[in-house]
Amino acid sequence: MRNRPAIFGDRQPSYVSKANLAAELDMSESTVDAYVQRGLLPKPVKLGGSVRWCWAEVAASISAKAAGAEDQFMAGIDNV
Repeated sequence: MRNRPAIFGDRQPSYVSKANLAAELDMSESTVDAYVQRGLLPKPVKLGGSVRWCWAEVAASISAKAAGAEDQFMAGIDNV
C-alpha cells in the first residue's frame, strides 16, 4: 500500500477516495458501489480527475439510517 500523509487531529478528510471510504466503513469497494446504486450511500463527486465522496454527506447518511430513518432498501424488501 502506498504511503499517505499523516492526518493530524480527530477529523476525517473532507473528501475521500473509494479505497479510503471502503476501508473506513470496513467494506469492499464493490460494496461501496452497490450501496451507492441502492441509495444507501451518497453519490460521489468528481474533483479534477478524481472521484471522491464528501465525508460529511457519508456521515450524515449513516447517522440518518442509524437514527431510524427509513431504509429504502429494506422498505423495498418489505414490499416484495
